[in-house]
Amino acid sequence: MWLDEGWIEEDWVHRLQSPNQDARPMGTVVDTLVVHCISLPERGRDPALITDLFLNRLDCHAHVSFGELIGLHVSSHFLIDRDGSITQFVSCEKRAWHAGISAAMDRSNFNHFSIGVELLGDIYTPFEQAQYASLRRLALELQARYPLRYAMAHSEIAPTRKTDPGPFFDWKGLRKSNTYELQIDGL
Repeated sequence: MWLDEGWIEEDWVHRLQSPNQDARPMGTVVDTLVVHCISLPERGRDPALITDLFLNRLDCHAHVSFGELIGLHVSSHFLIDRDGSITQFVSCEKRAWHAGISAAMDRSNFNHFSIGVELLGDIYTPFEQAQYASLRRLALELQARYPLRYAMAHSEIAPTRKTDPGPFFDWKGLRKSNTYELQIDGL
């Protein structure tokens, strides 16, 4: 079930609103799912730090690597924890700030027409089966509401800047082989 404002109203999705969002351009069709991974610090597994980052309350002096995050305002529509729990930070009707400078398939500014999903993890470690199960459930829910056609890696839309979700992410079950076309089965 959905709230009219683009929030999933189900007990399997926790909701926290990030201030790092704005309106999508008028008439935008949301047709792409962008898959990311995130960890703070690198290889970290504490979802509270990601939550703090998305809510602009991360103590950037708590770890030496956080210094580069000072003044950064980012968000994603969803975060999937290692145990499969899902938090929604931005309404799917709004533009989350997850893709940055991005271009692929003769399109740019992927924040405009995509839904961003962050998986807690890194490019060095396989993801958990619980994360794949939650991603599948989420993708099916999103596909029932939006005309999603594509599933892309952050690295595919920003190849000079990003490497996530990395080589350990298993695309089988999320998109057709050798394409960006969304195909949800058996994630």
